[in-house]
Amino acid sequence: MPKTDLRAPFAAAAFALSVAAVPAAAQAPVSMICSAQQDYCNALVQAYERTTGSKVFMVRQATGEAFATIRAQASNPRNDLWWGGTGDPHLQAALEGLTEPYQSPLLPQLHDWAQKQAARSGNRTVGVYSGALGIVYNPGQLAKLGVPEVKCWADLLHPKLKDEVQVADPNSSGTAYTFLATAVQLMGEDKGFDFMKAMHKNVNQYTKSGGAPVRATATGETAVGIVFMSDALVQILEKAPIVNVAPCEGTGYEVGSMSLVKGSRNMAGAKRMYDWLLGAEAQAIGLSVKSYQVPANKAVSLPADIAKSVDAKLIDYDFAKYGDPAERTRLLARWDREIKVAPK
Repeated sequence: MPKTDLRAPFAAAAFALSVAAVPAAAQAPVSMICSAQQDYCNALVQAYERTTGSKVFMVRQATGEAFATIRAQASNPRNDLWWGGTGDPHLQAALEGLTEPYQSPLLPQLHDWAQKQAARSGNRTVGVYSGALGIVYNPGQLAKLGVPEVKCWADLLHPKLKDEVQVADPNSSGTAYTFLATAVQLMGEDKGFDFMKAMHKNVNQYTKSGGAPVRATATGETAVGIVFMSDALVQILEKAPIVNVAPCEGTGYEVGSMSLVKGSRNMAGAKRMYDWLLGAEAQAIGLSVKSYQVPANKAVSLPADIAKSVDAKLIDYDFAKYGDPAERTRLLARWDREIKVAPK
């Protein structure tokens, strides 16, 4: 994981107080698309409304869906702010000019990886959390199948795992697109697609949401899932019978991001909420609702059990290249053509 100061004391952002000081009557409602888990989205909205007195109209959409919505509404935007989800679609939206440049006064409070996300997008997006991609497995299910512990990406090709691996569809899920881009960068494009084609024989379902394989693995519906490790940790801390693995070959990671929608009907209100969401108070909310990504604000401390989950061998993930619209479109088209419809 990117370096995190786990000893940093928690401190509420002073900027949040200035946001709260703006009279509620002066703050028109903000229309927000949230691409995090529903509980996290709800908690953010409730805290912002409680703190500022402003109203937020929020809809929860998976990252790919959110990007498609913003693109489809480009000529007549109906949303002001897009929060959460993997950074690649946010970068693609930035490159297509669908989002608004903005440098928050809270930017210096953020970890380097969050600030770099802003820099590579021309300040059209910013990092809000980070998390490594991993594998989750159900030991009981593996024992029934006679499959040893899963430790590496290569283990997902075990012939006894036929119809026992679950991953989302990269067209709708940022988690799954991160997996696609990770395989390509780790193995080379052709070998990466060969790997995904071989793994396809073991995939029982390409889900719409990136978090679905965690729940399916926890209940024994599938033996193995490809997920962000922070999503698996939610179930593990609730004593689900699953194991979280950082693949031995190395893995990609997400920089969950936030963007202002270009042409927003309430840009002033969107910027106020944007700033508030970068403050330490808002950044700590994820931990309170069991969303265990690493927060972008350096003032938020991580509990020890969460800190342990961020020890992963990370690849040098090229966010600029794999967030590029042409590259993303090309890779997804190849995946649709060679993987999704491939026979088993």
